[in-house]
Amino acid sequence: MKIIDLTLTISEKIPTFPGSPQPNFINWESIEKDGYNLELLFLSTHTGTHIDAPYHFVKKGQKIDQIVTKRLVTEAVLIKIRKGSDQAISKTDIQKFEKKFGKIDDGSTIIFHTGWQKNLNKKSYFSKNPGLAVSAAKYLASKKINLVGIDSPSIDLGKDGKFSVHHVLAKSGILIVENLANLNKINSEKFHLIVAPLKLKNATGSPVRAMALVD
Repeated sequence: MKIIDLTLTISEKIPTFPGSPQPNFINWESIEKDGYNLELLFLSTHTGTHIDAPYHFVKKGQKIDQIVTKRLVTEAVLIKIRKGSDQAISKTDIQKFEKKFGKIDDGSTIIFHTGWQKNLNKKSYFSKNPGLAVSAAKYLASKKINLVGIDSPSIDLGKDGKFSVHHVLAKSGILIVENLANLNKINSEKFHLIVAPLKLKNATGSPVRAMALVD
């Protein structure tokens, strides 16, 4: 079994969603003065590779600390579909995958590899990223999908200021993981996924350590 880290490293230089603060690491204790090192960290709960709870877009939606752990350790379906600036993943794209590899079961975890992660340090990373079309989101919602992940900063197209796909998925209680990395290192259509958020009381999201377990 091989373990692949799917997580971006959070640093003070990591690109953040427009309007969100840059992470700030504050040295608080030191070995010289206190006998141990310790730092404080200031950042958005949606920094780097992170998970969105439904509460992020639904007032009475499930919060991060309410997510049961079995939803975070699953077998995932990897859909490799190259998409560029402002290109949407459509319902038809998903159905073409199903025609080739078989129907996606209800309750599955779906991960999209678009190749967009290579643009992390470009200005267009947050404004022109690929994402799901609303038709694709509704199709996945009809299958009561457990979790949807993507290697771009948002499950929505960068130009969609209304966050249409977030709303569709959140209303259906579907978890969202964004900014996944290293999906190119997975060579199969299915793999075991671990997504480990902090158990933050009443939070809308959390940075995660995401890992793929492959044979």
